[in-house]
Formats: sequence, structure tokens, C-alpha cells
Amino acid sequence: MGDKANAQSGAAGRATTADRPTSVRNVVLVGHSGSGKTTLVEALALTAGAVNRAGRVEDGGTVSDYDEIEHRQQRSVQLSLVPVEWGGYKINLLDTPGYADFVGELRAGLRAADAALFVVSAAQEADAVPASTRMVWEECAAVGMPRAIVVTHLETARTGFDELIEVCGRLFGGDDPDAVLPLYLPQYGPEAADGHAPVTGLVGLLSRKLYDYSAGERVEKAPGPEQEALLAGARNRLIEGIIAESEDETLMERYLGGEEVDLKTLIDDLEKAVARGVFHPVLAAAPAVNGARQGLGTVELLELITGGFPTPLEREAPAVTTPDGRPRPAVGCDPDGPLVAEVVRTASDPYVGRLSLVRVFSGTLRPDETVHVSGHGLADRGHEDHDVDERVGTLSSPFGKQQRTVGSCIAGDLACVAKLGRAETGDTISSTADPLLMEPWAMPDPLLPVAIRAHSKADEDRLSQGLARLVAEDPTMRLEQNQDTRQVVLWCLGEAHVDVALERLRSRYGVQVDVVPHKVSLRETFAGPSAGRGRHVKQSGGHGQYAICEIEVEPLPPGSGIEFVDKVVGGAVPRQFIPSVEKGVRAQAAKGLAAGHPLVDVRVTLLDGKAHSVDSSDAAFQTAGALALREAAAQARIDLLEPVAEVQVMVPDEYVGAVMSDLSGRRGRVVGTEQAGTGRTVVRAEVPEIEIGRYAVDLRSISHGTGRFDRTYARHEAMPPQMAAKVREETTAAA
Repeated sequence: MGDKANAQSGAAGRATTADRPTSVRNVVLVGHSGSGKTTLVEALALTAGAVNRAGRVEDGGTVSDYDEIEHRQQRSVQLSLVPVEWGGYKINLLDTPGYADFVGELRAGLRAADAALFVVSAAQEADAVPASTRMVWEECAAVGMPRAIVVTHLETARTGFDELIEVCGRLFGGDDPDAVLPLYLPQYGPEAADGHAPVTGLVGLLSRKLYDYSAGERVEKAPGPEQEALLAGARNRLIEGIIAESEDETLMERYLGGEEVDLKTLIDDLEKAVARGVFHPVLAAAPAVNGARQGLGTVELLELITGGFPTPLEREAPAVTTPDGRPRPAVGCDPDGPLVAEVVRTASDPYVGRLSLVRVFSGTLRPDETVHVSGHGLADRGHEDHDVDERVGTLSSPFGKQQRTVGSCIAGDLACVAKLGRAETGDTISSTADPLLMEPWAMPDPLLPVAIRAHSKADEDRLSQGLARLVAEDPTMRLEQNQDTRQVVLWCLGEAHVDVALERLRSRYGVQVDVVPHKVSLRETFAGPSAGRGRHVKQSGGHGQYAICEIEVEPLPPGSGIEFVDKVVGGAVPRQFIPSVEKGVRAQAAKGLAAGHPLVDVRVTLLDGKAHSVDSSDAAFQTAGALALREAAAQARIDLLEPVAEVQVMVPDEYVGAVMSDLSGRRGRVVGTEQAGTGRTVVRAEVPEIEIGRYAVDLRSISHGTGRFDRTYARHEAMPPQMAAKVREETTAAA
């Protein structure tokens, strides 16, 4: 691919648009935090002429000026789009966060893209490619997404390029490491004082040419004897790897028979194999230095993207249904077809309000038209389902902090849409005449709870609206209003996710909150039978109050709730007041008896009582019923019940022992294990919920980022006496 003309577009200063799907390439960059994805995007933008030599756009910002939080925290926290032009093609570069807490942004990028660049840093030790990156590779492989690998940080490499190629072949190639091979070998200059030799150029294995970047511009040269020596073995291995994936089944036989395969055939077969997702080229790249215009390997990478990655026409769109679930025929990538688009990211801009980044799968999206927005079925996370018509505002192409207006967005392309007030991430945009709903992409379940409360009365007034906007932007976040604990809980993916959420509440929506200890929903029950007498007799002039009742309480099996039985004989308690006693009992049970938690799993039997012909009333017998239950509790042992969760943890086999030991230390009971594919095991356990509040963070540490878990409520069961005593002490102190 190093033989195509350098067709720099010079796209700086204008919106990047596409007039047909074949001229669009949608590429997502994947890699761990610090691998150099954002730097690579900026280098590609510079080479393509989208920014000037200082890496700036017209307003003085850079293409990485996406979010103030990113600048303060020095890490990417959201999906960012950088469109550039190269050789007549529009390339949508989707830069994703590398930190595990923002995997939702990564999945949105995968949804919007048609191919992926996996960025691997040579500054790390060999075999140090994070397991999370390997897991994303497997996800892409499962759907046949084309992938290539870009090696960065060669200037500070701890791992040699050849060694890193072998590592990538083993980790990403699976049974066929020859499906992961370099197209170019780095050419090194003289060794510097720090012991590192700078990379000054690339040697093309197919073209047998040297591409020298030492002067800041890509200069094509004939290789010298030193470069020729580098070529021989690596070139033969690459050619064999390409031919092995060729659609021409006779080519390998002819090659092994001594026939020289022409360069055009090799490049054509290479591009087809990359587009089919069966061959994964490795390239090296580095940013421009000292004011140079082109960074090392950026031209080669742009040529790979435009020549080897598929067009949107080659991607099958997600399945669609009507909003009520009836199946519809698959949509094709046709600008003249029915409108079907999807919101892949939602953000708030201080000047234009809500901005929705949209991938158009079919039809053409135009400003000022009315469209239908269909909800995505995440009501359990605070995202209500909705089917509404909305008017599209301005369409724009983002570039750093700028929004460059465009006239339309065709099938296969991406654009930002202003003023879709109800649209949230994951929603479908379609025609009002034919509303549709796209199959949602997989969203990780947020499993780290953080309880918050407004810092002041002014914050309390703005909290509800701020939280609604926050969860509208991020479908990986769940908002819970816990009626039992009376807490507002944000469920997040990790601590960094929490930090960003709270910072956005403060800086973007003007809401200051305090983090408070998260509480689980405890219950109370009677450990054994008891009895109580409620006497409510008052006379203070005028109409008095008179009610006496006697009850018996006995425990019931878990899950029974509260059962009320009437065994009054002889009219000791008039019939009209028996419901009043029950109402008083249930009201007191809801308030709790020992530590202020709801009472469950008991049978309360009304045995006897007394009434007064004048002074008895509904209110008096409600009070008497409550007093009787409290007296019964005072004479019995009240157990505290804690919620227990069924937990399923999936980890590589080497971490099973550590996970089981950790779960046991959390008072968990391991109930079984089973294999979940090659090298992975699912551990099933029952664990008290109070012990797994931070398990999302702890599991990541135990499994080095490779573990995943889910949890479902199983039941409430008795808390150990020493823990129950501690809870009661804390309740008494708080009161």
C-alpha cells in the first residue's frame, strides 16, 4: 500500500463532507489508556491538512479539545469524532477512551465504525498488552470487523519492534499468527544520548522502497544494502500471509512453484483480506516533531484506511423493528432509502445546548426536518422509553471545540445534530411516516453504587434536572431513587466514572453534591414467637380516646411478607375497628422496630381487646395496634435481615482461585463453577450485598482488568449478630 500517490487533501478550515457512501471510511481507535490514540489522531489530522503545523485549528484549539474534564484529568473520558479528508475520501476517526470505566464510550465507537485500529504502545513491556484490549479484539472478531494494529512510542520503546510483532501475532492472531504481520519495518537513525535510536523512516516490504521522514516530509528512496538485508525474510513471510488469504486458490501453488507474484495482485489481495477481516496488518506511527508536517507512518496509515478498510456499503446494518417490536426488513446503506440513524453519543454544549452525534445507516438526514425519535428500552437505568417527533436543528461536523455547519448527512456518514431535546444515546432517528427502532448495542451493567445528596438548598432545587441530563448523556449510568434507604444512588462502572459524573454535575449543570455512605435495604423479623398488648386510653376533656388490643406474633418463612389474622371472639373489638388495628400494625411494621428497617415475614394475630362505646375510634385502634407490635418486639429477639445477591464472575482460569478466595472473605458461598469457552471460567456464588458494594473495583484489581461479573437479588437472610449489633448502634447514634 506504500505505492499509492500521496493525495493530501488540505481540508483545514472547512467542513468535511461526503457525497456518496463509497467515499466514507469510519474508523474507531482502540487501545489502553496512554497508548497514544489521541496523539495519533492529531498526527493523522496534521498529515491530512486538517490542522496547521502547530496542530491548531482556526480558533487556536487542537483536535483534542473535546471536554474541559479531559484537560483537567489528562485522559480521554468520552468518544470523540475527528473527520479528515485524504485522497478524495472522508475519514471519520473515532477516538475512544482507553480506561475501563468508559467502556460504554468504546462500545458506542464500535457501533459507529466499520473498521478498527488497535493502538499498541512499544513503551510497555512485552506481553503487557492489556487483557481488556484483547477482549475488544475478540468482540470485533466475533462480528468480522476489519482490524489493523498501529505500534506507537517507538522512540521510547522498551520492546523491540520485531518482538512486539511476535507478541501481537500470538495475542491477536490466535491459531494463525501469520494473519498479523507488518507491512513496513522501521528504519532507525543514530543512537541518541539516552540510548534510544530515533525512527527516521519505514521500509516497505511489498514495494521494496524506503520512505524517509527524517526531514519532516515523506521522501521516497531506493533502499540501500542495509535495508535490503531487512527485507528478505519479513517480505517472504508477508507475501505468504497475504496469499494464504487470497480468494485465488491457485495463487499459493503458483507462488510456491517459483512464480513471481506482481505487486498489484499482492496489494489488491491484501486490501481484500483486510476488508474481510481475515488479515490484520501492523504499522508503526509517530507524531511529527520540530514543526514537521508529516508524522512517521501517517501517510501509510491513511492509505491503508482508504484502500484497505471497507466502505459503509459493506457493513450490514443492525436489525430494525417498529417501536412496538414488529420486525422490519433490513435497511441498506442507501442515501435515497428510508431514514434510519442512531444517536451514538449525547453531550451538552454551553452555547448550542444538547448535541447528538449521529451515525446515519440509511437515507439522508437534513436540517430543519421533523423526525421520529424512538426510545431504547433502558428504563431500568433511568432512561425512559419514548416515541416522539422532534425537529432537527443545525447539522455540523465537529472538530475540536468547533462545530462546522454541513448541509446534510448521507447514509454511512456521521454528523452532530443540535436541539434534539428528547434524544438520548442509543435512540433511533427515523421518518415520522415510518418510525423504526434499531436493535440496541450491548451496554455494560453499572455495578458500583455511589449515594449522593445535594450540598445546599440551591443545589437541591437543581439536582433532579442535572441528574436527568447526566444519565441522558451516558447509558452506562443508572439512576436509582431508593425508597427503602431514601437515598439517591448513581450506579457507575468504576471510580473514574464516578469522578467524571460528579465533576460534570458541578461544572456543566451547576450542582454541587456530597457523597454519603451507600446503604443496602435491610429488613427486620421476629426470631421467635411473642405477644404484645396495646393500650391507648386518654381523657383530656371532651371526646376521649380508648382502644385496647392484644396480639400474638410468630415468624414465617422468608418471602412471606406480613400476614394479619383476626381471632377475636365475642365482639371484644368491634368489627369496624379490626381493619384499624391491622392498619396500625402494618404502619408500624413499615417503620421498623429495632433499627428502623421494615418488618417482614411474620404473622400477626389479633386475639382480644376492649372498646368504649363513645371514645373508641379508628385512630385510637390504629395507635393501639402499633403499640401492641412494639411491645411484642420488646419481649422478643429481632433479627436484622440483609439482602443476598447471586453473583456470577467470569475470569480467565488463572484467576479462579484468587476470585473464590476473595468471595469467601466477603462471607460469600461459592455454589459452583463452569467453563465459559477456552480459558475462561464462571464462578457462581451467593454474597451479602453489603460486602460487594465496591466489587466492581476490587475484581478489576484481582483479575488485572480481565474479570466481569453480574449480580441479581436472591433473598434476605439473617445478618450475623455482631454485625446486626453494629448496625443498631449506628442507628441509635444517628438518631
